[in-house]
Amino acid sequence: MKFLFQRALFYLFTAWAAITVNFLLPRLMPGDPVQALLDRYQGRLSTDAIDSLTVLFGLNSDESLWSQYLHYWDRLLHFDLGTSFTYFPTPVSEVIGNALPWTLGLVGVTTLLSFLIGTGIGVLAGWRRGSWADALLPISSFVSSVPYFWVGLLAISLFAVKWPILPAAGGYDATYVPAFDAYFVPSVLSHAFLPAVTTIVTAMSGWILGMRNMMVTVAAEDYVTVAHAKGLSDRRVMVRYAARNAVLPSVSGFALSLGFLVGGTLLVEVVFSYPGTGYLLFQAVAAKDYPLMQGVFLIITLAVLAANLVADAVYTFLDPRTRREG
Repeated sequence: MKFLFQRALFYLFTAWAAITVNFLLPRLMPGDPVQALLDRYQGRLSTDAIDSLTVLFGLNSDESLWSQYLHYWDRLLHFDLGTSFTYFPTPVSEVIGNALPWTLGLVGVTTLLSFLIGTGIGVLAGWRRGSWADALLPISSFVSSVPYFWVGLLAISLFAVKWPILPAAGGYDATYVPAFDAYFVPSVLSHAFLPAVTTIVTAMSGWILGMRNMMVTVAAEDYVTVAHAKGLSDRRVMVRYAARNAVLPSVSGFALSLGFLVGGTLLVEVVFSYPGTGYLLFQAVAAKDYPLMQGVFLIITLAVLAANLVADAVYTFLDPRTRREG
């Protein structure tokens, strides 16, 4: 418990630092968000409107930086992330809230599946060298070196252009009204199929290679030899002794991937124009939408920290040495 308490304090400090940097960054950059909005509307705003926008975005020059910082924290505690330029006057929290379920549904499921499938195959490949699982290693090595977006473009060219059996872009057919019915749900699944397969195939290969190499290393340890000498079954030794220790490095990688899934697999969402937070961030950068960028970055940062805290908790369960040190 002491170990987890110390880690929680560390992550709280890191969260404070990230929020502070998120506050300072747009104020240290040349120009300001209001000017970017003026450029978008080609200056067709009155002086009163400009003053109102300055106050709205928390950039009131009459206030000190410290006062602006305190007001920024007050807005955050009230879940107010500002107002988006791109979707003006929609609040950033609402824009992110609309995109977040798409990313969690697509990237969350595919990240979990790729980890479970890749880790399972990696365990078998490392434990039973020379079996069918080992034959997948050259393929995994090749696929893991191929960029996500290239696989996505290849999938679109084959299954959406040459053989038009699946949609190439979007989250659902624009002719349907979002609802849990027999028309909208199949449309969502068909639009998610190509980006899901692209993510699973490319991400799974890395888990296979990493887990296989760790299993080969762990299989030579003394405690595995002792477990065999006790007459334990091969399956029990593989799962309870070898795999349980070999999976520890993968837990950290999986925690990071869970944190970053809030940001979406950016390139995959951009290639497929999928309406998740990754594509939302791409739009915000292109439009110089500072409040929206700040909001997405903040959500990603907090998600990564929370995922790492969960990973530390899993570590204390899998590795007894961590509990003794705590």
